[in-house]
Amino acid sequence: MTLSIATAAALAVPIVAEQRDAPAARALTAADYARAEKFMTWNTTPLLFRSGVRPTWLSGDRFWYRITTPAGSEAILVDPAKGTKEPCTLPPCAASSANAGRGGGRGGRGAAAVPTVASPDGKRAVFIRDWNLWVRDVESGKEIALTTDGVKDFGYATDNAGWAKSDRPIVVWSPDSKKIATFQQDQRSVGEMYLVNTQVGHPRLQVWKYPLPGDDTVAMLHRVIIDAESPKVVRLTMDPDQHRGTLCDNLVCRGGDWGDVQWAPDSSSVAFVSSARDHRKTQLRVANPATGVVRDVLEETVQTFFESGNGRVNWKYLPASNEVIWFSERDNWGQLYLYDLQTGKLKHQITNGEGNVTQLLHVDEKNRALVFQAVGREKGRDPYFTHLYRIGMDGRNATLLTPEDANHEIALSSSGRYFVDSYSKPDVAPVAVLRDTDGKLILELEKADISKLLATGWRPPQPITVKARDGVTDLYGLMYRPTALVPGRKYPIVNHIYPGPQTGSVGSRSFSVARGDAQALAELGFVVVEIDGMGTPWRSKKFHETYYGDMGTTRCPIRSRE
Repeated sequence: MTLSIATAAALAVPIVAEQRDAPAARALTAADYARAEKFMTWNTTPLLFRSGVRPTWLSGDRFWYRITTPAGSEAILVDPAKGTKEPCTLPPCAASSANAGRGGGRGGRGAAAVPTVASPDGKRAVFIRDWNLWVRDVESGKEIALTTDGVKDFGYATDNAGWAKSDRPIVVWSPDSKKIATFQQDQRSVGEMYLVNTQVGHPRLQVWKYPLPGDDTVAMLHRVIIDAESPKVVRLTMDPDQHRGTLCDNLVCRGGDWGDVQWAPDSSSVAFVSSARDHRKTQLRVANPATGVVRDVLEETVQTFFESGNGRVNWKYLPASNEVIWFSERDNWGQLYLYDLQTGKLKHQITNGEGNVTQLLHVDEKNRALVFQAVGREKGRDPYFTHLYRIGMDGRNATLLTPEDANHEIALSSSGRYFVDSYSKPDVAPVAVLRDTDGKLILELEKADISKLLATGWRPPQPITVKARDGVTDLYGLMYRPTALVPGRKYPIVNHIYPGPQTGSVGSRSFSVARGDAQALAELGFVVVEIDGMGTPWRSKKFHETYYGDMGTTRCPIRSRE
């Protein structure tokens, strides 16, 4: 369905004008709100069955998953090599069955456990104590201080970006479990933030370091490599770095990994990216963990801001072939490029054309092939739909692995040979299948059952397309109407908007039984729309930059007339 913002507004305004001389509208009752509440998540989710396939991968590319059914739940074991699925009787499946349906609980008594990060071999775990980094032997429980010079607000591996913080250490272990890439973060002169929690009795004051836009002094990172066996601290021979990543204003985004630090498989070197405070300059560097010597490889400078993908860092360190895969939006779309690791010179562009690479999921160095997710590459489809592709590192033989016109949620095996694909649309229930990365369909795993949901009168939102403020660009969104919609009646429109340069109002394009309170609000006599306006990601770079430097225009400009 195609609308214009102005037309949508015109639908809403006349009803307000007509009501000035009309009798007062019927007051909403408790029964109206109770009916609307039936469309909230906690009431609709229990009516969806055989959906949400999330594989737990095992050795040999086997996996198991659990789904809910009208009778309870089922655990299924799948063997991709044999092309079979059967009831899962493995101990993990039985354990998950025992825990199915249980709440989170309050946990044990006493202090909360100190967050740790385990080594790849599982024998050690590091944690922060008194601004220093410590390591614990998992088997014996013995603890050793890896650093001793950490002080208040100048500690090791501290996770604090101001707007996001935690007690976990920010580190990347080397593959051989002997070294740790981290930093000593200097926040000593950074301004403070204050938060008062009101409660029964005395309020509690929280105070932490929080740099703000315009501050002259912000947190700086002194990068180090720590030998966990000596222990020994090697400081990298470079100036302190900004507390920045290539995905957000933090080193880790939304609880993810520190993707901008990557070790060589043999632990002999480590690559990392330095980002400027304003995200306009990004540098790829390689360090010698034994000496701390740093070598600059390549640099990218942009007019506005540099990002390396959506939800995942998309550069990849390939020391075995003396190459690096780099992500850039220099041609107005998110593309992958291959660079020479020694000279820093571009060898060639890997992906091209309209549409963005969103996540590089797998690099097959032996066969020189990549598997990646992307949006906007399939003409005539919703440009926000995610699809999976394979391509050679030479840029040839690009292959679509998920052909259905839908949004595809992908779970790739660690070997990169198989993936579970759960595909759906906002108005089409999901189907989960198993495929290999040659594109072959191996098994249909599940098809969602929404019969009980439909029996309640529920119906999905309607995908819509509207014109942007320029009158040319298509914007995509969802429209929610009352289930008891009266044809010919005019309804006020609620623009359920989430403005800003981050992912916009709609969110995932996958099927959902409820998206917040949008349908519940519609049940109270509104038409609710969610539209991903200009200035949000997932489209072209130019689209994302629409109001760069002019945040006051993030709202949707609506022309209305009496």
